[in-house]
Order: sequence, then C-alpha cells, then structure tokens
Amino acid sequence: MIFEDAPVVIGHRGFGSGERPVPGTGRTVAENTLDSMLAAVDAGLGWVEVDVTRTGDDHLVLRHDPTIPDGSHVVDLPATDSGLPRLADVFDALPPHVAVDVDVKTVLEDALDDPDRRTSALLLPLLRREARRRPLLVTSFDPALLVQLRDELPGVPLGLLTWLRFPLWHAVPAAAGLGLQVVAVHTGSCGFEHPDSRLRPLDHCVNAAHKAGLEVVAWCPAAEHAPRYAEAGIDAMVVNDVPGVLAAL
Repeated sequence: MIFEDAPVVIGHRGFGSGERPVPGTGRTVAENTLDSMLAAVDAGLGWVEVDVTRTGDDHLVLRHDPTIPDGSHVVDLPATDSGLPRLADVFDALPPHVAVDVDVKTVLEDALDDPDRRTSALLLPLLRREARRRPLLVTSFDPALLVQLRDELPGVPLGLLTWLRFPLWHAVPAAAGLGLQVVAVHTGSCGFEHPDSRLRPLDHCVNAAHKAGLEVVAWCPAAEHAPRYAEAGIDAMVVNDVPGVLAAL
C-alpha cells in the first residue's frame, strides 16, 4: 500500500498552485519552490507534489508550464538561465520523512533526442537514490515514460494521470493493463464534478480501481468537496488549499 490512513493529503506543487498565502505568517509562497514545499511540511503534510521538466543542458527542474514568464521554453534553456529550482536540490533540502509525488512533464524533444538525454533517462539516477531515502510516487500523462520506469525501477510506484477527454473510466483499465499502481484524475474529469451524467459515479470507479489493484488519487478538490471524495474511497488528494482541506477532513 502506498497511501496509509487514506485519504492522504498531498500538497499540490508544494503549498498549492500559483502564489499561496501561508496562514499566520503574512507571507506568500510560489508554487514549485523550496519555500512552498517547506510550507506544506510545516502545515503537517507528509506528502508533497512537484512538477518536473528538463532543461536544455539536461537538468531536471521544477516547472509546470513549458515556458517561463518571458516566453522562453524551459527545454531550450540552461538550468542556470531558467531560474528554476533543480529537483536534486529540492530532494536534498526536504526532510527524509517527507514523501514526494514527482509529476513528470515530458517534452517533444524526448522523441527526437538520444535515449540518454530523454527525461526518463535523467530521472533514473535521481529516483534510484531517493527511493532509498523516502517514499516516492511518479506520475505522468506519458505512458511510454511510465513503462520505461516500470521496467527499470520496479520498486518505485507509478501512476497514470488522466484529465477531461481521457476520463477515469478509461484510465482505470489502461493503468491496470500497464502494470501501474496508481491512477490519478483531475476533479473536473470524474464523479459529481463532471458535467456528463453518463459517466460512472466516482465511488463506482474507485471501487473498480481498487479491485484492479490500483490506488486512486484526485487532484485539485476544493476544501468543501474533500469529504465527498473521502466518502468515495479516494486514497489521496493533491490539493491547493492545504489548511482548508485538512480542516474539512
């Protein structure tokens, strides 16, 4: 089991996406920064999520969007010019009891470059090291990356991300067929928050996933909806409103 005492609360990009106020401090923290990760840990979370992509000089950095504010593509820049924190440095700074959900953003260049320059190849040595230090989960929309990691890192749990037009009812059999351990779904793609009433209810999908040996993660539930996800049997939630969700649960 990956997530004990479900539902586990995971800090989305640390303390939440965008700029998030830290209650009681008078300060804000920006997503995918070390300050944001530490704010989540200080709030009592045992899990944080980071978005990871690669730079032009083959470093892994924390970034959700493919570009930085000036419009430059991260994959075209050296790590020092991107101004983004490196995944290795964040791992080193986090206490070893803190588990990390590594959300991998693969890039077009992964189909064009030599195999040893691809995002998956850059991840392998870091994940091998961190798997000895802390619990990990690697999630991605890219099944090819997940299959490669599955074959080369059999001890690290992997999850297939799904969103909108590839909903949870497709992702559950896909993740099971790929031999993964987790299926992760955006809240707008499932259950009572999806506008298409033809979809299976969330608890039905969660039950099917559990019977298939998968754990289920929902990302971005609002605090007021968190109890309904818990009632549906969700194993973990990746959340933006860390204090609100903790209070609601």
